[in-house]
Amino acid sequence: MEYLFSYGTLQTPAVQIDTFGETLVGQFDALVGFTQTLIEITDPDVLALSGERFHPIVSETGNIEDRVTGTVFALTAAQLAKTDAYEVDDYERVEVTLASGKTAWLYVAVR
Repeated sequence: MEYLFSYGTLQTPAVQIDTFGETLVGQFDALVGFTQTLIEITDPDVLALSGERFHPIVSETGNIEDRVTGTVFALTAAQLAKTDAYEVDDYERVEVTLASGKTAWLYVAVR
């Protein structure tokens, strides 16, 4: 299994069903040393699915006082590949350590 930390639309049941064919069960966690802002989404498929023109995106600050809360999900390799297909080019996947100590994949702003 792979772990994925979601702070945005992948926490939404409709997005999960369309992306994975099912809703996911996750656990609350937090990302330390990151801040969250919004970006405008222009991909028509993602817009139609999420129903939201602006999506959250995170960037690393290195400041331990900065925190982003969200949900960590256990995914198969196939589900993680589907997540890569869902995310737009403004995001890249990196590996991080969460507040819980769990290592997880995270989509951040492209550097």
